[in-house]
Amino acid sequence: MHEDVKQRMVEAGKILEQAGQGDWTRGHISVRVPDAPDRFYMKASKIGLEEITLDNLITVGLDGEKIAGDLGRHNEVYIHSEVLKARPDVNAVVHTHAPYAVSFSALGKPLQAIGHAGSIFSEGLPVFSQTTELITTTERGRAVAATLGGHGAMLLQNHGIVTAAASIEQAIYLALSLETACMMQLWVEAAGGAKALGKPEDIKAKRRHMFREEMFKATFAYLVRRLKRG
Repeated sequence: MHEDVKQRMVEAGKILEQAGQGDWTRGHISVRVPDAPDRFYMKASKIGLEEITLDNLITVGLDGEKIAGDLGRHNEVYIHSEVLKARPDVNAVVHTHAPYAVSFSALGKPLQAIGHAGSIFSEGLPVFSQTTELITTTERGRAVAATLGGHGAMLLQNHGIVTAAASIEQAIYLALSLETACMMQLWVEAAGGAKALGKPEDIKAKRRHMFREEMFKATFAYLVRRLKRG
C-alpha cells in the first residue's frame, strides 16, 4: 500500500546520505499516510538513511507510538508527531544532523540571504534553543513545533535541522538548501563577513523563483537521476 509514497522516502534517504547529511543511523524522515492523516510512515531506528527500504519503514500514530513495522522507532519521533499534529498542511518532515547547519547554529547569528539557497530562507529561519538535548518527549516535540510555527525549516541549536512541507520533494529541497546556505555563510564569515548581500527587492525576486513547486519536483527528479548514475 502507498508504494509510490514509500519509494519516494527510499529515494529521499539516499539523497540525504549522498548530500552528506547522514550521521550513521541518526536522522529521520516521515510522511503522513495519504488516507490516514493521523498516522505517518517513518524511517526506523538503527538503520542509515540510505538503508531505508519499502519493507523496513514503520507506521506511527500522532501520539508517537508505533502502529506497524518490524523495526523500532526513533526516540526523537516526537519531532515528527508534534509537527504533523500542529500543522495539517504538512505531510513530510525531515530531521538530520547536517554538519554545516549544526556548525552555523553554534554561531548564534541570523542566516543571511547569501546566494540562491540563502534567499529561500530570507523570510525568516526559526532557531530552537530551549535545549540542545535530543527531542525525546512530547513536551520537547511540542516546543519544537511551536518554534517552527508556520515556517518550512528551522535550526535546532547545536543539534540539527528540521524541515516540514506539503511534500517529501519540498522537505528534501529545503533540507539541502538550508545546508548549502549555512555552508556558504560559514565561508563568508571566515572571510570577514558579508559586505554585499544585494537589494532587498532582488532577494525577494530570487526567493520567488527558487521557492516554487516546479522547482521542488524538478530538483528531486534530478537528484533521483543522479543517484542512479552512482
